[in-house]
Order: sequence, then structure tokens, then C-alpha cells
Amino acid sequence: MGATRTPREKWVEEGLRALAAGGPDAVRVEVLAQALGVSKGGFYGYFGNRDALLTEMLDTWERDTTEEVIERVEDGGGDARARLERLFAIASAGREPSRGVALDLAVRDWARRDETVARRLRRVDNRRMDYLRALFGSFCSDPGEVEARSMLVFALRIGGHLIVADEGDGYDRAEVMDIARRLLLR
Repeated sequence: MGATRTPREKWVEEGLRALAAGGPDAVRVEVLAQALGVSKGGFYGYFGNRDALLTEMLDTWERDTTEEVIERVEDGGGDARARLERLFAIASAGREPSRGVALDLAVRDWARRDETVARRLRRVDNRRMDYLRALFGSFCSDPGEVEARSMLVFALRIGGHLIVADEGDGYDRAEVMDIARRLLLR
């Protein structure tokens, strides 16, 4: 009986974890194999080289953070406000770091140094913004307001985790985010 191979998805998942924790330089075959408790030989059965893994990692990130999220939001039905509520709930749900904001921030940092990653990030960001515009546009008639609301939601999602200032007047972060959500959905 032959040895059981580590599934391809495990390599990608471990690569995403490493990327979220330490950027693209942390995605090294030897380190991933060690984290998975396997030899690095199995890696080459799936990927021709590290670049092939990095591409598949970005494919997975793009699919998971755009189309799969949009599908989950749309599958729940309802009007645009209900779908936005669902989108906010999905975005704020505690997901593991390899699938959350830490990964998004790592990709953004990587994109500053790699034009190919920058093009992909632009495509993902445009897809996200187009979806937000469509939702807000269904109940806001002012194009400027649609754009502002879409940008505010996106900025809160990406930048909210970088702000370390204390909330004022006895509010906590969750309460402030809830107030922001209600304002955006008016």
C-alpha cells in the first residue's frame, strides 16, 4: 500500500495561512511541508514550482472573497437592504485569519511590490465595489451617494481593522460598527 498524499487543498490552505501571517516571503515549500507534517516531495506532485502554488493561492483567495461571498449573499434572497445586512454579517463573522482581513491585507501589501498581484487585486476590488454599487443603487437614486456608501463600506471592511483609536463616549467597536451599518442602510 502506497503512502497517502497530502491533498492539494491542504498545501493551498497552508500557503494562505503563511501568506496571512508573514506575506509572500513566508510561503516556502519547506516551511509548508513542515507545518503539514509531510515531506516536500509531495508538493511537486501537485505544483511545478512555488509560483504555481502562489497563483493557485491567489485564485482561491479571489474566488472565496468575491464570488463565494456574493453567492452566499444572493442565495439568502430579500431586497437590497436585506442582502447588505447579510453581507455585513458575513464580513464581520469571525473567520480564521487565512480567510479574513489578515489575508486581504497581506495580498494588498504584496500587490505594492508585484504588478501581477496588483492587477488581480484591482479586479477583485472592482468586483466588490460593483456589487456594492448595485445593491446601494437599488434604493439610492443619487449616483454620488451610491459611490460614497459603497466606498465607506469597503473602507470600513479593509481599514477598520487598522484603526486602534479608542471609541468615545463609552461605545465599543461593535456598537460603533452597528451605528455605521444603520446609517449606511438608511
